[in-house]
Amino acid sequence: MSDYLLKTEPSAYSFADLQKDGATIWDGVSNPVALRNLGKMQSGDRLIIYHTGDDKSAIGSATVVSVDASDPKSPQIKIKAGKPLPKPVSLAQIKANKLFADSPLVRQGRLSVVPLTSAQHKALAGS
Repeated sequence: MSDYLLKTEPSAYSFADLQKDGATIWDGVSNPVALRNLGKMQSGDRLIIYHTGDDKSAIGSATVVSVDASDPKSPQIKIKAGKPLPKPVSLAQIKANKLFADSPLVRQGRLSVVPLTSAQHKALAGS
C-alpha cells in the first residue's frame, strides 16, 4: 500500500464535492511527473486531498478504488471519499515539519500528485 497527496482547486472540485459524490475519476492531470505518480497507484492506496488556491491545506482523506493505467497519458483512477482530517493542515505547517523537508510537496509546488511516506501520511491524517 502506498500513500499520495492529490491537489485540487476547491472552486473546481473540492473535498466536499468528493464527499457528496462518494467517488469520482481523478482526472485533469497533465504534468508528466504527476501522471507517472497516478500510474503507479494501486487499489487500496491511501490519499490525502489538498486544497490549493486560497486554502493551501490538506483537508480530507480518500482511497483508490480502481486503476486503469493502460493509457499512461490519461490513467483512470477511481477514488472514494474518506473523512475530513481532524484539523486541516496548512502549507505553512507542512513546510515547518521536518518530515516534509525533501518532499516534492515542498520542493515542487506545482506538482498535483505527490507521493507520501507512511510517516508523512500519518502526520497529515492525524493518526
